[in-house]
Amino acid sequence: MKVFLESTYGDLNFKGTNERGQTIQFSGNKEAVSPMESVLMAAAACSSIDVETLLKKMRQDVKTISVEIDGTRADAVPAVFTKMHLHYIITGDVKEEKAEKAVQMSMEQYCSVSLMLAKSVEITHSFEVRVPGWSDDI
Repeated sequence: MKVFLESTYGDLNFKGTNERGQTIQFSGNKEAVSPMESVLMAAAACSSIDVETLLKKMRQDVKTISVEIDGTRADAVPAVFTKMHLHYIITGDVKEEKAEKAVQMSMEQYCSVSLMLAKSVEITHSFEVRVPGWSDDI
């Protein structure tokens, strides 16, 4: 795996490009995603891919997966993550126990990003299953 990073417009702005030519914009001045925000997004994306794949193998009718990620950083420099919490919102005709198993398997066995980060970051997770068309207001 190889990627390329280069300065772009203005101060503290960079573009990352992978071997397939796909790009992502980074910024140190809030004009784009910060590198630390991208770490949270990468953990959620990696795990969501696992969860969706596992649920489909379990023959669950998953429609969407959203993840809310809270990251806590150290108050000192370097301001590394000390804690992360990922909350999965799985929409579809999915059994709670299957969702729990898929999330657990991702976080404990499959998600390379989370497993790498877990060596130095306390990572927790939770989930909820939402059935399409149902409202909490009913």
